[in-house]
Amino acid sequence: MPSPFPGMNPYLENPELWSEVHSRLIVAIADEIAAPLRPQYYVAIEKRTYLNEPEEGVLVGIPDVSVFSKHRPSPSVPEIQSGGVATLASPQEPLTVTLPVPEEVHENYLEVREIQTGAVITAIEILSPKNKRSGEGRHAYLRKRQQVLASLTHLVEIDLLRAGTSMPIQGAEVATDYRILISRSKGRPTAQLYAFNLQNPIPVFPVPLKQGDVEPLVDLKPILEGIYDRAGFDLRIDYDQLPQSGLSEEQVNWVTSVLSSSNQVEGSTV
Repeated sequence: MPSPFPGMNPYLENPELWSEVHSRLIVAIADEIAAPLRPQYYVAIEKRTYLNEPEEGVLVGIPDVSVFSKHRPSPSVPEIQSGGVATLASPQEPLTVTLPVPEEVHENYLEVREIQTGAVITAIEILSPKNKRSGEGRHAYLRKRQQVLASLTHLVEIDLLRAGTSMPIQGAEVATDYRILISRSKGRPTAQLYAFNLQNPIPVFPVPLKQGDVEPLVDLKPILEGIYDRAGFDLRIDYDQLPQSGLSEEQVNWVTSVLSSSNQVEGSTV
């Protein structure tokens, strides 16, 4: 069964699914644009690695549980009880604690390279949740973004996540659910922003190349539909529940209406 939504499927933003969606989408876009890029260019899948600090809410040194001795504590050893702090039963008995260990994160992205020189002509990024919240994931991506914007490389930045803080732009505050940014090196500091909402179709956008070359168009909707089918997301998503990420009342009503219509159509074809 195809995705019931005309544009982005909000259920794919679920953190339990998004890592797989991201990985599959990177490969699918690379496969989609490989043929029209030949013979001047090829597309490479690259990887960015960084250490990410533990998520907020992970306590430093002591787990969010109370540790009790099998014996009643001595009156001379007071129990210390407070939020997130273990109860010390005896100074001679060690506590089992949890240390916040940094996580090694790998994020894939695409580079369109010129065959003759190997130069990176265009970088294509798909944002992840770590890029859109405070922490090393955002810092690492913003550093990479600034390096690209200061170079002769074009940037395509795809944001299909409603949650989190959008990447900075100047000159216009656009409050939309999703964004696709096309930054051509010779046009900077201006760029083209495809801003769209949950209810809208996903815009078709070009992959910038060297001046005079035919630029392939990327239509994300059929690419996402292919991923949705091959990954069996139609079997794995529980459409009886609302998406985990926050929806406005208007969006809740719209999602409910779309799913209701989809069920009616499906039922009539059985």
